[in-house]
Amino acid sequence: MNLISDELRAQLLANDRQSLADEGFDPPPVVKLFTPDAGATWLLTEIDPDDDHAFGLCDLGLGFPELGYVSLAELATLRGRLGLPVERDMHFKADKSISAYAREARMSGRIVA
Repeated sequence: MNLISDELRAQLLANDRQSLADEGFDPPPVVKLFTPDAGATWLLTEIDPDDDHAFGLCDLGLGFPELGYVSLAELATLRGRLGLPVERDMHFKADKSISAYAREARMSGRIVA
């Protein structure tokens, strides 16, 4: 499965342009990726047009979610303990900004989406 569809990539790129133009830009996540067998979750808001690094809220399932960049190429090769690949949550619809998700994640020690 393609982790990021063309439509989602277009929105991630648009968010990247907006974040460069507006320092206070606080978009909702565009896509949610997760490992079905390892407890990791990524809520992504933008992608760098020059490489495959996406920005968002990253939770490796260790109790310390944080905002940062992740390589989509690395995620595509990642496998959980049962050998399952990273998947996109096809039903995810963000209902708040990335900063609100990050605030809740810091308080609970995991992404709540």
